[in-house]
Amino acid sequence: MTAPLVTYADLKGASVLITGGGSGIGAAITTGFVEQGAHVAFIDIAQEASRALCDQLEADHGNRPLFIKADLADANEVREAVASAAAAHGDINVLVNNAAWDDRHDLSDLDDAYWEKNTNINLRHPFLTVKAVIDAMVKRGSGAIINFTSTSYMLNIGDMPVYTASKAGIVGFTKGVAGRYGPRGIRVNAVAPGWVMTDRQKELWVTEDKLNAFMERQAIPVPLEPPQMVGPCLFLASAASSAITAQTIIADHGVL
Repeated sequence: MTAPLVTYADLKGASVLITGGGSGIGAAITTGFVEQGAHVAFIDIAQEASRALCDQLEADHGNRPLFIKADLADANEVREAVASAAAAHGDINVLVNNAAWDDRHDLSDLDDAYWEKNTNINLRHPFLTVKAVIDAMVKRGSGAIINFTSTSYMLNIGDMPVYTASKAGIVGFTKGVAGRYGPRGIRVNAVAPGWVMTDRQKELWVTEDKLNAFMERQAIPVPLEPPQMVGPCLFLASAASSAITAQTIIADHGVL
């Protein structure tokens, strides 16, 4: 059991909801908020990995997160999951929309059903979760929402156009919600990771040649790891960032 590098006093006891919190970047974020003493719930579809994460965090920190199984492409399941998190831990103080589906695809091979499934996961699910938490945040007069976008839409990457379209949309959605609800005390920001070496990335797409070529584009030429995405989230969730809203923090080791 290790202490977090930075402790934000206002996150202790906060009700935090994370989408896609059972693996990869999401599991690191779940861990980060648990270490802060927050009451964490996370939505995921992978039951075995999610339950193992909960067991490990309970053993390490005595603070068990709540795993809620839901398909983020299903609007009813998303709304029910948010309600379950609020019922367990109280109205959501911090919402982190991390989940994504970043499979590679060629535009010429796609049909309407693929577009709908991809955008449901990558762009619609943040809309659904924000809709589900916003009234309580307005009533309380405070709240922090963090939406994960990606640097991929800024790099002209050609093998996932629907994903990059959705991630660009996340920035517009973030700025629009921030503008609308800033007067009600709610801050909304985005985090744009670079190429983070999650297990999924390493299993499916990372090769030595590709990784070396990408490292040459980074100002800090070492691989990005999931825990490096935690700091921006904790900062944006806490009162330390009280003057920051409608912004995108790029965490990419200096590619952009």
